[in-house]
Amino acid sequence: MSETAVLTATVRPAVRQSSRALVPLFAGTLFTSAFLMFLMEPMVARMVLPSLGGAPAVWNTCLVFFQAMLLAGYAYAHGATAWLGVRRHLAAHTALVVLPLLVLPFTLSNLTPPAGASPALWLLVTLLGTIGLPFFVLSTSAAVLQKWYSSTGDRGAHDPYFLYTASNFGSFVALLAYPVIVEPTLRLQDQARLWTIGYAALVALTAACAAAVYVRLKSDATRERPVAASTLTRDAAPNTERISWARRIRWTALAFAPSSLLLAVTTYMSTDVASAPLLWIVPLALYLLTFIVAFHQPSAPVRRLATRLAPMLTIVLTLVLVGQMTRPLWLIVPMHLLLFVALSMACHGDLADDRPPAAHLTAFYFWIALGGMLGGLFNALVAPLLFTGIAEYPIVLVLACALRARDWTLRRPGAAWLTDALVVGAIALVAIGGVLVNNTFGSHSRFLILAGAVPALVAFRQQRRPIRFAACIAVLLLSGELVRSPFGEAVYAARTFFGVYRVRVEAGQHHRFMFHGTTLHGMQHTDPERRRQPLSYFHPTGPIGQAFSVVPAARDGREIGVVGLGVGSLASYVGPEQHLTFYEIDPAVETIARKASLFTYLADCGARCSVVIGDARISLTREPAHRFDFIVLDAFSSDAVPIHLLTREAMQVYTSRLAPGGAIAMHISNMHLTLAPVLARVAAAEGLTVRWQREPPTAGSLELGKFPSEWMVVARRPEDLGGLMHDSRWIAPPASNAPLWTDDFSNILSVMRAP
Repeated sequence: MSETAVLTATVRPAVRQSSRALVPLFAGTLFTSAFLMFLMEPMVARMVLPSLGGAPAVWNTCLVFFQAMLLAGYAYAHGATAWLGVRRHLAAHTALVVLPLLVLPFTLSNLTPPAGASPALWLLVTLLGTIGLPFFVLSTSAAVLQKWYSSTGDRGAHDPYFLYTASNFGSFVALLAYPVIVEPTLRLQDQARLWTIGYAALVALTAACAAAVYVRLKSDATRERPVAASTLTRDAAPNTERISWARRIRWTALAFAPSSLLLAVTTYMSTDVASAPLLWIVPLALYLLTFIVAFHQPSAPVRRLATRLAPMLTIVLTLVLVGQMTRPLWLIVPMHLLLFVALSMACHGDLADDRPPAAHLTAFYFWIALGGMLGGLFNALVAPLLFTGIAEYPIVLVLACALRARDWTLRRPGAAWLTDALVVGAIALVAIGGVLVNNTFGSHSRFLILAGAVPALVAFRQQRRPIRFAACIAVLLLSGELVRSPFGEAVYAARTFFGVYRVRVEAGQHHRFMFHGTTLHGMQHTDPERRRQPLSYFHPTGPIGQAFSVVPAARDGREIGVVGLGVGSLASYVGPEQHLTFYEIDPAVETIARKASLFTYLADCGARCSVVIGDARISLTREPAHRFDFIVLDAFSSDAVPIHLLTREAMQVYTSRLAPGGAIAMHISNMHLTLAPVLARVAAAEGLTVRWQREPPTAGSLELGKFPSEWMVVARRPEDLGGLMHDSRWIAPPASNAPLWTDDFSNILSVMRAP
């Protein structure tokens, strides 16, 4: 028998019969680990939201932390298994998994960022110091357990990537279970305790996996024997395949694009379409679903369909973006999500097709994690510094289209480059021409879409040339930047951790508007004779104007506190002997309100108005007891509602700072949430008198700069509300059996309006 005919078992044991218990054990452990990881993510974000005023960027920053820890976990998995070998790693990793039990259950309540600190940096450091260890251990499971299984010699061990489906399925289930089951039924403390029990179960399952692998390896060592070379598969033989840097970079890019697109589409829809609560759950769930399908071997037809649909969906959505269409929601939101799914499926499918042998499994996952972390880092930390709008969304759309190219070489004939330039240039000229014509005769979304149809059709025909196709999409999207808004030209734009702000001046130069995302946060007449009049939701004939007229504490009190600055409209109600203190979490809002070339409410108020920067609830606790005669809460009409300002404990803070005979007015107009039952329940629990008005739209009100609004006013005694108690427009709110919201419990799904 020749030397090549026989290989010894010291190289690798023969592929053995599959164990009925081994695959379910590893799949169950991976499912549990992923379930706990994705249960922790929204739970932790929910815990830290009160510390940062409920800003939507909290989730994006948390996601960057999670992706960074995932990268660290995959780096550990790659290095530890290579350095220690499987046998020693079994014991070492089992010990590592036990360590987090020493710091559980975790809690992140009552944390306050230092004054002047970067919210994003503070949040990252806080997460590292509180949940860093347990999350790091969870992040190692997918790569470590698959690596262990690949060493067992089980029938499926040569290609353990099928276990990735179990891991992603666990993530998917947890992501849906948290808002639907966990958050509505369990308090945060109970959630953390239950999570700790689940983690203890994971420790036991991981130990069982380690024991099973040890038994397999020990059995192989005692039964070492020659193995016919013909029985060894490509993955069973010693692997000498080298992974090139070009391949690693491609893996990173293919992971970067969907990760960046995930945050970009979430931020875009939250800012420029509709910032419905929990909207981030849907893109993340779909992101995980594309991973599940891509790494599921029978899914090839689905992946091919996604690849074919992606160019068409890209063209359609590009026209929607150029036309600045945000309604109807039932059509626009699914269009964004469909394209996101198609592009993510295409990228993740390419990753699955290019997966290396099991010997390089941990390295493969490391480069995927690196791409995912870089995508999150770009969107959450870099983009807000570089852009004043959500520019990362079109950028990553173009990148995802370009990644469809297999060959990135620049060695092409000059004629090919000339053809690319001519095609892209022609599309740019036609698209820009259509936008300029639109601006001349008024901005109309339908005209923009029709004008863009011809260049879009030409771009669509370039889909077999991904680089040229991506360049065509880029120039179409750039043409959309020239479109004039119906609210007028943007004269100021800013982007911070707390959102995107735009100030616009309408074409007739009669009003200025400030938008936070899609929500109007205030407007003002440009006419000097009328600029002191409060407009929009704060019109003198509206509910808040009525309250300032007839509630004694508002009319005659000396100290007024307002949570939420906006453009400073409420400063118009301050009398000569009164002082008003605004509480605003974002310094950029004060910058806008104080810039006299934009809005003048604060300038006109002068020394009678002051602004305190920081979370309002925390700032109010620093004020003397019973300081304010009248408190106005104007923080609930925003797209991202700060839940910590709606709880019973928050109401106790407000009333403790309220002088005898004082009253509290709450602006609760909101497109997505019905907040009256929540606040009525909180007020009842505190024994407060409540009056509520939901003002209907009236003819001609918009021309006067008045918007319909919904308000609730509470006080300790009925007589403290003065004339509101006898005004038929102000009624007791409908009886509510809603559960009492506290710092430890809330149920956002229960108050969401139907779309």
